[in-house]
Amino acid sequence: MKNFSELGVEQSLLNAIQELGFENPTPIQEQTIPVFLETGRDILGLAQTGTGKTAAFGLPILQLINPTAKHIQSLVICPTRELCMQISRDLASYSKHKPGINVVAVYGGASMEGQIRDIRRGAHIIVATPGRLMDLMKRKAININEVNFVVLDEADEMLNMGFEEDVEYILGHTPTEKRVCLFSATMPKSIRNIGNRYMNDPVEISVGKSNSGNANITHQYAIVHAKDKYAALKRFVDFNSEDIYAIIFCTTRMETQDISDKLIKDGYNADCLHGDLSQAQREKVMGRFRSHAIKILLATDVAARGIDVSGLTHVIHFHLPDDIENYTHRSGRTGRAGNLGVSFTLLHMREGGRLKDIERMSNIKFEKVLIPSAQDVRDKKLLAFTDTIINTEIEENVFDAHVMKGIETLMSLEKEELLKKFLSLELRRFSVDFANAPDLNINPSERMGGRDGGRDGREGGRESRGGRSGEKRIFVSLGKKDGFDIRSFKDYVAASAGISWQELHVDVSGVYSFVDAQETHVPAILNALNGTTYNDRPVRAEVSGDRRGGSEGGGERRSYGGGGGGSRSYGGGGGDRRRSDSSEGGGGRSFGGERRVRERSGGGRSEGGFGGGRRSESRGDSFGGGKPKRRTD
Repeated sequence: MKNFSELGVEQSLLNAIQELGFENPTPIQEQTIPVFLETGRDILGLAQTGTGKTAAFGLPILQLINPTAKHIQSLVICPTRELCMQISRDLASYSKHKPGINVVAVYGGASMEGQIRDIRRGAHIIVATPGRLMDLMKRKAININEVNFVVLDEADEMLNMGFEEDVEYILGHTPTEKRVCLFSATMPKSIRNIGNRYMNDPVEISVGKSNSGNANITHQYAIVHAKDKYAALKRFVDFNSEDIYAIIFCTTRMETQDISDKLIKDGYNADCLHGDLSQAQREKVMGRFRSHAIKILLATDVAARGIDVSGLTHVIHFHLPDDIENYTHRSGRTGRAGNLGVSFTLLHMREGGRLKDIERMSNIKFEKVLIPSAQDVRDKKLLAFTDTIINTEIEENVFDAHVMKGIETLMSLEKEELLKKFLSLELRRFSVDFANAPDLNINPSERMGGRDGGRDGREGGRESRGGRSGEKRIFVSLGKKDGFDIRSFKDYVAASAGISWQELHVDVSGVYSFVDAQETHVPAILNALNGTTYNDRPVRAEVSGDRRGGSEGGGERRSYGGGGGGSRSYGGGGGDRRRSDSSEGGGGRSFGGERRVRERSGGGRSEGGFGGGRRSESRGDSFGGGKPKRRTD
């Protein structure tokens, strides 16, 4: 392995990175830096989060920047404000011994006037999120038509968040003669298309298989009932509390805030990060987390993009991400710089198929573990407490005459009695939390839904959506066409009806959705939604019929029309709704719920949800729900 000097990095930059503790280059740095410095070619890099990409492109750019020139020479575009701030801080640190280079961060949520002032003072490198950069360009406050270098960092995430048009607009305003460096953790067709349009014969650099996991990370999961997830989370944190430094990923802003509030109330050193926080609040939270004043950070996928914190021991998935690729983004935040890390998933019974998809796509092998029992937690905490006492050095100077007089009564006790009294005080703290605490693990006799759940509705168990007693299914005339996904629709209904999002389960389709809720909440939901409008569309909500429960996966059945041989089947997460149309015979279409499973048998196809019944047609087309585009700047 070559060192940074052998890669061609100049002395002023070497001095800075040595002070920062850089010893040996990472693989992406070792491959990228010489190409950037010596060849003059564009670079297309496949690299996961946390592999050292910022130094890989940052050091060569800083070396090639001309401090005496006053125009913007380099543009770095990234998806989130956190990553934008992190990159700008890193570039400033690398260039501390190379005077005259100005780096300006441009992102939403901060004063635009202040950013304009910084740009006008002179900026050699702009690090920006797409939305704010476009706003400044349209205000004529920034000029990028003379840039020499353009870097697209986390390009796949920018496209996932809906920034494709913004990125193309920005690139269209850069000069034809420039060097482009694009980094992405995955390489879908959309990334290739950008590369083909805006890059000239790029050098392709890969430091890992697309979506592959870090070998330093242990991937674990435990299966619990959905209602027990929070209790299981606390049990896991308690068992690992001596050294835990973790990010817990949730799916919605409301869930992030709710679980964070509960943990803080229960005495845990936690806080949260989500899109509803102001920039000042976000920076305060991240400052406390980086300084270890907070040991547990709750975050959504979007809010956590760009967080670069060293030393994380655990990444905990309260839910698996909606997009399988995001699992590697999440888990890659631990196990960095040669350290070992744990990626732990709290899995409920409907998520089994998604776990298998991650294993297949990411070349990851998950290890099933059990949630520790209350006794296990108590014993481990007691062992840690006794180890602390054994390893405590006695400071003789504190035992003056007053102290010795105060402990005379203790000295008179027998050693065994003294130890038992002493430990009883410690053990008493556990008695309330752990007395008669139940086993939170799924009984082995209960079969997890998922891929097999589509073949046998009974495997959904009592956790399948169709098997929840006392629930009603509500039809709502809003869906993906209105900009909703599962998370945002659940938040919308919960906020409208004034109930907790945890009380709801939803299926979101193109122009309509279903809400599963307890009967006691149905009137509130109907009253809150009916008669309202959403983006000028009238909202209609109605109970869609009595649900069948139990072993067949639930759902309802309706028939329209008659005699044609074709059918169309709409499946939810655990049940299905069938509709027979008087259309041309022979064909059908199946619309899956949260995921799709296909099975070929004699020319037919079948699809199942996580716990739904089996559906098959003699001929059919399969439609998957496209991932909604999210724009967060």
